[in-house]
Amino acid sequence: MKNQPQTHEGTAGSDRVASRRTLTRDAIVASICGFVVVFMVGASYAAVPFYNWFCRATGFNGTTQVATSAPSDAPLARKIAVRFDANVGPGLPWKFEPEQNEIEVRIGEVVTVFYTVTNQAARATVGVAAYNVAPLTVGAYFQKINCFCFTEQTMGPGEKREMPVVFYVDPQLAKDSENDTLKTITLSYTFYPVRDPAPKPLAAGEQDKRRGNL
Repeated sequence: MKNQPQTHEGTAGSDRVASRRTLTRDAIVASICGFVVVFMVGASYAAVPFYNWFCRATGFNGTTQVATSAPSDAPLARKIAVRFDANVGPGLPWKFEPEQNEIEVRIGEVVTVFYTVTNQAARATVGVAAYNVAPLTVGAYFQKINCFCFTEQTMGPGEKREMPVVFYVDPQLAKDSENDTLKTITLSYTFYPVRDPAPKPLAAGEQDKRRGNL
């Protein structure tokens, strides 16, 4: 039996089915591409805080740690030199320097040192400090109890200020065989300008004054 020739209606119906399949396939591909774009954008925003958290948690890239208290055990007899480095990024009119370039400390000993900061501008300026230690592998053992680098710093016109750093070198460093020959640690800070500083909450008196001016 010979095949019957396709009618015009049959050809048109097949075309419509093929067209719907093509549109469905294109919609699925477009949805997948949109999901990928959204995922990549979200991942890029999440990458920065995740990276910062990872550095703080592990000491990666020389990131120092934050301690809530001093070591419970007495300091070790082993001593190590700690050098202090100070830098200022472009656009911030500050003079920034350590009061001591280098000190010798016992591992596990809590030490307080000071940096001096002077705002050389005739206006208030705001800066925040980035920091690390060298060698970079020592970041996990360098513990800060208090530091000016934890928050933004606002300096009035011509203001000069002493900024403390309270730290210790974790005794666990002495158990790391890779640091058996370590003699010196360099603590480095760089202040950068803050263009849009975080707003400070108003005191109750200031709020009342503003209400009275309305």
